Amino acid sequence: MKSSFYKLLFLSTALVLLTEITNSLIGLKDLLYNSFNEQLTKKQIENAFAFQEKWHWVGYLIVPLVTIIKTSLIAGTLYMGTFFYSKILVSFKKLWGIVLSAEFVFLLVPVFKMIWFYYFKTSYKLEDIQYFYPLSALNIVGLEGLEPWFIYPFQTLNLFEITYWLILAYNIGKATQTNMDDGLKIVIYSYGLALLLWVVTVMFITLNMA
Repeated sequence: MKSSFYKLLFLSTALVLLTEITNSLIGLKDLLYNSFNEQLTKKQIENAFAFQEKWHWVGYLIVPLVTIIKTSLIAGTLYMGTFFYSKILVSFKKLWGIVLSAEFVFLLVPVFKMIWFYYFKTSYKLEDIQYFYPLSALNIVGLEGLEPWFIYPFQTLNLFEITYWLILAYNIGKATQTNMDDGLKIVIYSYGLALLLWVVTVMFITLNMA
């Protein structure tokens, strides 16, 4: 449990630092100002930024909280998967540690994003930042002509997510004393189905809000 706590601490700290660095390099504040300038008065924009700066520290607390909730839910689905599809039942604590280890792959997302907008696509708008997800299917199909409710599933289909599945499969295969193929079956039938349900839910909400 102690090692999992250190993983959580390091992961949360790295996420906060990478997010802050990325936002600074891409000039997120200026992008937000230009976006708000079309809808709000200068005074309203200043008040919004003042409020954001005052409560900026809350974001630092939210990151580990969201990470705990996310990884716990995934570990829970994997626990059900090992319960039904493995002869060896793996403890929730061990699965949580496995999930935390796999989460480190997503630290590469802000790194790739930072490199892309700092070195390659140097002219961009706020929408470009919002919808860009490196190495995803969305970059292949593009946003033009794409229905809004299709954006999230195309973002979710990316190389980082695939790598995440493979890391989970490998470690679960070890934990269940089988192999990576058996670990992948558990991941597909538990986390995979849960992720599919989540994506469909987001699509449904987006469709109804459009």
